[in-house]
Amino acid sequence: MNKNINKFDKVLKLVAPRYALKRTIARKSIDIINSGYGNYGANTTKKSLRGWMYYGGSSKEDIEDNVNILRQRSRDAYMGIPTASAALKTLRTNVIAGGLLPAPQIDSEFLKLSAEETEKLQADILREFYLWADTSTCDADGIDNFYKLQKLAYLSQLMNGDVLILLQTKKQINQPYQLNLRVVEADRVCSPNGMDILVPSIVNGHKVHRIVQGIETDADGVAIAYWVCNQHPLSNDVYSKELKWERVETIGEKTGRRNALLIMDRERAGQLRGVPILAPVLEAIKQLGRYTDAEITAAVLSSMFTVFVKSASPNNIAPFGEMLSPEEQIDALDQNTIELAPGAILSLNPGEEVQFADPKHPNTGYDVFTNALIKQIGAALEIPPEVMFKQFTTSFSAARGALNEFWRTCTMHRDSFVDMFCQPIYEEWFSEAVARGRINAPGYFSDPVVKKAYTGCMWNGPARTNLNPVQEVNAAIQRVNAGFSTAQDETAQMTGGDYNRNIKLRRMEALRKREVDMITEGEINAE
Repeated sequence: MNKNINKFDKVLKLVAPRYALKRTIARKSIDIINSGYGNYGANTTKKSLRGWMYYGGSSKEDIEDNVNILRQRSRDAYMGIPTASAALKTLRTNVIAGGLLPAPQIDSEFLKLSAEETEKLQADILREFYLWADTSTCDADGIDNFYKLQKLAYLSQLMNGDVLILLQTKKQINQPYQLNLRVVEADRVCSPNGMDILVPSIVNGHKVHRIVQGIETDADGVAIAYWVCNQHPLSNDVYSKELKWERVETIGEKTGRRNALLIMDRERAGQLRGVPILAPVLEAIKQLGRYTDAEITAAVLSSMFTVFVKSASPNNIAPFGEMLSPEEQIDALDQNTIELAPGAILSLNPGEEVQFADPKHPNTGYDVFTNALIKQIGAALEIPPEVMFKQFTTSFSAARGALNEFWRTCTMHRDSFVDMFCQPIYEEWFSEAVARGRINAPGYFSDPVVKKAYTGCMWNGPARTNLNPVQEVNAAIQRVNAGFSTAQDETAQMTGGDYNRNIKLRRMEALRKREVDMITEGEINAE
């Protein structure tokens, strides 16, 4: 073949040298392109890859410019498609559940505190934190406590891609702390008048370098401020106000205090806004929802038994049985509509005839197809189908493997949420508690290392699911005895509790049990 091509090239060079040159250049270009990945994923000549629309850009073109549509479609899927709702709620329940609880871990060695002093200080810290966190005064809206705010913030992040938390201060009645949190939905963080600023400009009296989707960055690309609209920009409320934007500094220029937290997980360098977790599977989820609706409608129609009576002359009286009343009809105003219903008997005009295609429902392939599609959706979201369906009907080892894989996903999500939400807020609250003299922490404001030593904290959440509790407990005991783990870590994983607190309660329970046993024994001896 190559010999024939070479002969053809020689002849072409003599007859049409210009075309021969173009042919040689094109062949060399193809040889350069089709090397390495050029033979496979980057190939542009194969028919299987020619139709692949792969053109993209920076994170701004790929993410920020499309995030508004992604948010609205993600919310719509959550509200109307069971698979989408199940995915988000499954993650929320397993990552946050009733809320992540703090377990202070003071660096007593660095602070030179004894075990008794450390234990007392940690107990005081928890007591003060619960005073603030257990009430709705920590919520700027006055509705949720700190743990419910965690659920709201995490679900908002999953659904919308990100969520802004404003760390405000407000004097409270019967509450020594002024810190309160305002959860701002992602849509309200947007560029003034919906226009991104890509060159240095003056906006509302502020010198800005760049504003993209409501995030203001400096010359180095660091987010220094958020532009928050005074109401939801998509609101159709007749009482809505004129849209205005407030600039909120990430860190106060004068105070150095953290003013806002943007909760998001980045996928690309330079990314400023988060992507809804459903974004990669939105098309599949929507098609699955349409298919499910169509199957349900077809199944309902095939289950209806309707009799049509063909009369020789038109009449308005039902020959027998029941007609559909206007209240039962979906579209009573359309006289040409023929509506089916269970047990309905309808009369037709002369010459009219009703024909049905045989739908053959229920469709025997429905479960197989939907399960296959949900497996792909679950794989993309890192949720095993057993967990998505809440059905563990396979073997014990398969179910255990699915739960272990899902636990890794939940641990990753929880660690990320703790780093972005729980810990920064805990540190802001701790700073206020020290400033107000409610917690004694010498050197806290003078040295950041000391501050870090005081604010060390673990956040315990819902425990992992145990298919065989006895086996899991024995394995945990062996890990602790071998030094592979600690009792504190095993307690957090198995029950979501605090080992040190459990030991305190167990001591109190043992003393009470001993007292009860002594009383019972004395009564028996008296008899």
